[in-house]
Amino acid sequence: MTKDVLLAIRGLQFDVDQDENKIETINPAQYYNKNDHHYVVYDEVTEGFSESTKNIIKFKEHSMDLTKRGLVNVHMVFEENKKNMTSYSTPYGNILIGIDAKKVTCTEEEEHIRVDVEYALEVNYEHLADCKIQMNIRAREAGMELS
Repeated sequence: MTKDVLLAIRGLQFDVDQDENKIETINPAQYYNKNDHHYVVYDEVTEGFSESTKNIIKFKEHSMDLTKRGLVNVHMVFEENKKNMTSYSTPYGNILIGIDAKKVTCTEEEEHIRVDVEYALEVNYEHLADCKIQMNIRAREAGMELS
């Protein structure tokens, strides 16, 4: 896999009323592989704010860490069959969130990596939504197809 990649993230949340909320983004990113872990680093721009957020995604089979620094600050840990709590710092205040990861899988090919995460999201110890994240990482020159 090359250093310059495109990162496509597709998120799906089912809230307590079973309403569906889909989010899809494609960002240019940098990819690294170090000590049996994959790393993807990219900047995220939030509409209405001049400050961006640096995202660092670290993953391997059965676990993923997401660290955000800047406009929002958080370190979220997704470990298969384990619940992790963290403080999510936003411009509007801090939120206590829980991440109960059910499944974290990583599929590697020569120029494509796919990561799938299924988890339950809690806010202040109350179940908020069941969520899925799908990340597709491809060499930038190969382009991106969401599948």
